[in-house]
Amino acid sequence: MNYIMFKQSNSHYSIIIKSIIFLSISISCFSQRIETNVNKNWKFILNDDASYSKEILDDSSWKNLNVPHDWSFEKGVRKGGDQGQGGGYHDGGIGWYRKTFNVNKTSLSKTVYINFDGVYMNSEVWINGNHLGKRPYGYISFRYDISKYLKAGKNTIAVRVDNRLEPSARWYHPCGIYAPVKLIEVSKSHISPNGIFITTPKIESNQAQVNVKVGYVNPSNALKYQFTVVTPTGQKIQSDIQKIDGDKSNTTLTVNNPVLWSPETPVLYQLITQVIQNKKVIDEVKTNFGFRTVEWKKETGFWLNGNNVKLKGVCEHWEGGPVGGAWTKPMLRWKLQLLKDMGINAIRPSHNPTPPMFYDICDEIGLLVMDEIFDGWHKKAPQDYGKQAFDQWWKADMKEWITRDRNHPSVFVWSLGNETHSPVAPELVKFGKSLDPTRLFSSGAGNPEDMEITGINGGSETKSFIESAKFDKPFVSTEAPHTWQTRGYYRTHTWWRDNELPGTYDLPNLTEKEIFFYEGLDPKKWKNRKQRFNSSYDNATVRISARKNWEVMRDTPWHSGHFRWTGFDYYGEAGLVHGGLPFNLFMGGALDVAGFEKDLYYFYQSQWTQEPMVHILPHWTHPRMEKGTVIPVWVYSNTDEVELFLNGKSLGKDKPGTVWNEMQCEWMVPYEEGTLVAVAYKNGKEVKRVSIATSGAPQYLKNSLNKLKAEDGFSSSYIFTSESLDSKANLYPYGENRVYYHISGDVEKVSMENGNPIDPISRTKSDYRTLFFGKGRLFLREKDNAKKASVITASILGDKALFISNKITIDVQENAIIGKTSKSNFEIFYTTNGDDPLKNGKIYTKPFEVKDHSTVKAIVKQNGKLILTLEETFGTSEGLFWGDEHSLDIWKGRGINIAAEEAILKGGAKTSKDAKHFKGTGFVKFDNEEGSITFYQENDGEAGDFSIRFGYMHNDEGKTYPMKLFVNDIYIKTFEFEATGGWIQNWQYVNTIVNFKSGANNIRLETTGQSGPYIDEMYID
Repeated sequence: MNYIMFKQSNSHYSIIIKSIIFLSISISCFSQRIETNVNKNWKFILNDDASYSKEILDDSSWKNLNVPHDWSFEKGVRKGGDQGQGGGYHDGGIGWYRKTFNVNKTSLSKTVYINFDGVYMNSEVWINGNHLGKRPYGYISFRYDISKYLKAGKNTIAVRVDNRLEPSARWYHPCGIYAPVKLIEVSKSHISPNGIFITTPKIESNQAQVNVKVGYVNPSNALKYQFTVVTPTGQKIQSDIQKIDGDKSNTTLTVNNPVLWSPETPVLYQLITQVIQNKKVIDEVKTNFGFRTVEWKKETGFWLNGNNVKLKGVCEHWEGGPVGGAWTKPMLRWKLQLLKDMGINAIRPSHNPTPPMFYDICDEIGLLVMDEIFDGWHKKAPQDYGKQAFDQWWKADMKEWITRDRNHPSVFVWSLGNETHSPVAPELVKFGKSLDPTRLFSSGAGNPEDMEITGINGGSETKSFIESAKFDKPFVSTEAPHTWQTRGYYRTHTWWRDNELPGTYDLPNLTEKEIFFYEGLDPKKWKNRKQRFNSSYDNATVRISARKNWEVMRDTPWHSGHFRWTGFDYYGEAGLVHGGLPFNLFMGGALDVAGFEKDLYYFYQSQWTQEPMVHILPHWTHPRMEKGTVIPVWVYSNTDEVELFLNGKSLGKDKPGTVWNEMQCEWMVPYEEGTLVAVAYKNGKEVKRVSIATSGAPQYLKNSLNKLKAEDGFSSSYIFTSESLDSKANLYPYGENRVYYHISGDVEKVSMENGNPIDPISRTKSDYRTLFFGKGRLFLREKDNAKKASVITASILGDKALFISNKITIDVQENAIIGKTSKSNFEIFYTTNGDDPLKNGKIYTKPFEVKDHSTVKAIVKQNGKLILTLEETFGTSEGLFWGDEHSLDIWKGRGINIAAEEAILKGGAKTSKDAKHFKGTGFVKFDNEEGSITFYQENDGEAGDFSIRFGYMHNDEGKTYPMKLFVNDIYIKTFEFEATGGWIQNWQYVNTIVNFKSGANNIRLETTGQSGPYIDEMYID
């Protein structure tokens, strides 16, 4: 049993009180609100039984854990995973949580709430066996008054989380209690939850007004209230003590010489609201707020504090990054600070609200937030909130969202939805304005005609849009640009996701012929043309490059700014761009899921930051490239000019330009091994230099540690980074060896991440993860009362394909995490023929050579105890695929094809391989039964006509198989599938023209009265 005493919470504020102005009134604290973190020591089971809600239950066999918790992320990727391609092939299911806590007898006379910041989804809560309610939406905070069910002594909370109906989102979503939980004890008369509304109706340089509206629970004539504003310098400005009349109050205070909040100066003030009874404070709430003015103008866009500001933003899924949905505050601050350091000033949490700590951090570090509530106002994913609960719950969820977030200075605009359309839109705006009349309402391409600000997603990227756009309202690009990059991967030829679309800006190839010929997968094994890595030259896209999008936004006066898709890579939508398994994540971020910066990150830094920076791409290790091959060498920099040297010889200077294809400094450099050095100058003086060198085969790991400080009841986190280096300490940029971890002491593993979109190894359960292009990370969390912890890394290092060298090194290191490590004695035994090293191993003393197709096995003993078992296979067919200029010929002229076996199958529709020449991994047959096939296609551009065709086959001469075609549940036509002349390899096509709306589209083929033919794929042109 866990014993919890209610105690006063210590909130995190960025205000230091230095001086105080006192009023001559004596007020004493009596029984203020008490907030208690209840994140620790929950019991969990991934199962369902009605008895789990009971007060008395033997849950000793359940897993003990702390929240935030995401069971889907812990389980990992599974072929056929419930969430489908949209959720990165993760699972759903039903889980239960239980927790016991003690309550003092004195607390029974108070009001006690249990507050959840986020539970995904369809949560139900019980206290001592009493059902409190259900909350369907997985992305909203909520609370219950549990006062009447509490008793002195032990009490039990039970939470059921139901994710049976999947997919319930179009991207990866968490499962479980993924955000903080707290108990709030207050007097019977108290400030209502989310009951404080602070506005600043008048802001001038020498004076500002602060208006405060407060709602109360159980007010009485004997109660009074008082407000105190604490300035950034510590001055306190108090209102008079006033009588509470009714259940609301409205007061205005004056603050002299207000300091304005902005992304550059995120200055916070604090409001202290007190409820007073007989000169005693019986309730108190502290609220951070800020002074800033916001204007939107049709001709000139967005204005902040009287300055015309471009919104340099990113869209960001809550789940983007290395922990799934279970973010702690230290980890979340790390994530947001990385984005801030890239130079962004705005963020759009897509497509849902986040837990409150997100907005607190944005207030503190200076990020404007386009706060978004819904993805859709109707069904978009098969089992999403739009289908399950929107009609019944949207008003309650909107009220919680706006009343909770409206005091944050970072929140500057409300977004009501994303790529969704419904007559309900005007009602949403009207209801939102009733809760907050001070901010405007927009959406991401959802009923723009009903919004106060026009928001357009991918359709805003085209040349035709920019040149013909006419608006009667302010405009913002809510989701653009859509570009993709795989960290460390390069190609010089442009890649368009959907082939080059009409009306786009030019994006020419960088070289006449492609010069890079490596891939994550052999192209012969691809299911479709999307299953490739994406180039980091800013030349893999849907419609526009990041550079051109920035130029257009910067130079178009009415363009308020953009929110690129996305900041971090994220799990899910693996089929949309990357063609499905083995791809399980989306590579649209400027950082990968491990938090490693891509080259794109440094492009934005070169445009959006002031501190001198310089970054070279690509790396300079190309062992299979013919000497003299001309490589485009780019340098991103925010300095005046850059000089490039190769092996000490100057290749000349170049200046970063303002035109999109001149924003990078560029040299066409004949390849030879050696060292590239970029020297940056300002006012003729060197201010920065960086170098990269040709690397040999990897010989050891470089390990480094980043500690993230504990805050707000969350323990410290640690980011442990490993990189593969050669004998001269150069990064080996193709490193893909396994790194094994032995963790001991007072830390626990959260995940292992490397950014690799096709790595099948568990992020949470395995004891190793491969490096990806030379880098990998281990994420750790500190346990309670931690005193000592360490991580031992072990790796069998070498060139996987044995092309550079056939020499292998075994590297073992002990790394202190907390405290100091004791000097250990390590013994390493290995074999090169696949034998068990424990029985037949040689003792490792120095690097050794292996032959093609060798499996090296090793064990590591620490002070005589076996701690790690290692394995690594080397050979010409191992690791990355290395091809030539003809490797991709089989995919020339191919558009977008979606395999039928990857679609949603119902009824008699079943996957089969009993034929030949099908695309992908199989096809769908019906076996004399009826059924349906539902394909999914995301159209992140404007609505329009598309040509689609279906590959099919049957050999029933003189017979047709009719199947109805529905697009977005609207009947289009009935295909009559005629015989193709065989059941083995005689595939043919039927086609038609359909209209896809902007956003998610589902395309369904459904039998009608009889069985259907073999269906192989849907092809979209």
